[in-house]
This record gives sequence, C-alpha cells and structure tokens, in this order.
Amino acid sequence: MKIAVLGHPNSWYLRDLQRAKQERHEQLELSAVAFTQISTCVEPANNASVFLSNTHDLATYDAVLVRTMPPGSLEQVIFRMNALAMLQYSNDGPSQFIPPIVLNSPRAIEIAVDKYLSLALLRQNNISVPRTHICQQADAALHAYEQLGPDVVVKPLFGGEGRGITRVSDPALALRAFKMIEQLGGVIYQQEFIAHEGFDIRILVIGDNTFGIRRVNPDDWRTNLSLGARAEPFDASSELVQLARRAANVVQAKIAGVDILIAPDGTPTVLEVNAVPGWKGLAAATGKDIAQEILTFTIAQIADHRRKS
Repeated sequence: MKIAVLGHPNSWYLRDLQRAKQERHEQLELSAVAFTQISTCVEPANNASVFLSNTHDLATYDAVLVRTMPPGSLEQVIFRMNALAMLQYSNDGPSQFIPPIVLNSPRAIEIAVDKYLSLALLRQNNISVPRTHICQQADAALHAYEQLGPDVVVKPLFGGEGRGITRVSDPALALRAFKMIEQLGGVIYQQEFIAHEGFDIRILVIGDNTFGIRRVNPDDWRTNLSLGARAEPFDASSELVQLARRAANVVQAKIAGVDILIAPDGTPTVLEVNAVPGWKGLAAATGKDIAQEILTFTIAQIADHRRKS
C-alpha cells in the first residue's frame, strides 16, 4: 500500500507519520511530495492525464494525504487544486486501475482555506459563527466596523496559525488598516471580537473519532499554539463533539481541526475549520498517537474506496 504525503520532506508531521508506519505490521510505503513539484500532461491518444512529482507517479499511489497548502500565485494555487481533483478521476493504466483517494479532497481544502466561504456555509447550516463582514473597499469596511465594533478582529481571508490577525478597537486605526489592505489588493475580513476567558477549544475530527484540547493563553487574546498558547487535554461534551462533526461535514473534510469558542451567553461558536490540521500540540497534550489514527483512517478509506470502485 502506497501513500503520498503532500508536504515538506523534513517536516515534523512526515517524521511522525514515518515513525507510526514503522510501528505497524502491514507493508506500507510513505513518500514525501512537494506541491511545487506536481506536473501533469494530457495525452489525447489514450485520453489520460499523467501526474508526476519528480520521480513519483502520483496516479500509482493508493492515497494522497495533503499535509500543507503552501502560498503561491493565483495560477499556481488553481493548478494545484485542479491537478488533485483530476487525479481522483485519472484513467491511466489497465482497466482494473483504481485512482487514488485524496485526503482531504480538493473541494474540502478550497472551502476551508477560504474563511468567507467556510463561514458562510457554516451559518447556512445553522451553526453559530461570529458576526463577520467582508469588504473590498476601506470606506465600506469602516461602515461595517461601525456596525460590528468597537472591538473587531481583522484577519487575512487565507492563512492560519494566527498569522496576520489584528485586533482593532479604534476607528482611526481601523480605517488605516483597511486602507492598507485595499492598497495591497486584499479583501477586508473583520469579525466581532468575542470576549473569552483566555482559551478556546480545538476538536480534531478524524472520520468518526474526535480528540479535544483547550488552547490556553492568559497573556494574549489569541489562542494559537504557534503564538505561545499551551494545550491542555479536554473532554468535549457530546454537544461539542456533534458540533465539530457537523462543521467538518459542512466543509466536506474527513480530517479537520474545528476551533470553537464559548460565547459569554454560553453558545458554542465555531471560529474556523482547518482542513489541513496539525496535531503536534494535541498529541502531546492528550497522549494520543494521532499519526497512527491518521494512518488507520487513511488505510480504511483506501479499502472502502477499492470496494466501491
């Protein structure tokens, strides 16, 4: 069984997956593949697309596990997603050839990476989310700020781990930030700030299994582990587990990190859904072997895919 891992070959996550692989008794091959190395060709003679990454023919793998979504130009990002989408329907090879599964699917990644689209779909499915306004012009954003404010969080439309997030509570500073984003050709994405007690909840969904932590940061309103928060094991209620599963299902992700904040009125509010979630801090806090959980789930998905093909 062969699994290609789209990610940096020296990443902690690949090393953890390789470690987990060594502890299993079945034959399993893991290969690191970089997004930037993907190339394809369309052969009219046999109506086939070939997907290559250096010496790796991705179409010969049983699964492609997406572990990163690197930045790139609009053309590069669209090509990468379309290549992954077409890989699932590759018909190269003999008649019994079964194309690989991609986890998460390109569509799930597209939805989750776009904060506006994912949040809108969550709200459409009656999941509580923060009040959010998205604008392209600074003047419109200032009007939205007056409705959301005086305390808002400005985020980049794409990106994670707390990068580029700013909290603004002054109209003049807000307008300055909005003008800068407009000048850079960005989209102005702002949310109401929801007061909290210095922590939020991350629930990792892997198929039917869930694992929870509290991300605690008494020194900063941001609770990202990458920004200094600490992870604590958290026994999520059935209500929160069901909420996380619903949120993952909305973005079509089988593996997802769902960030939840308990609002002052007690309402669980979904902040974001990550379709390429990390697990280093969660594994350390819970003592769970998340890499093994990922491999077990991926292997089960391969078997299910083969039965249906």
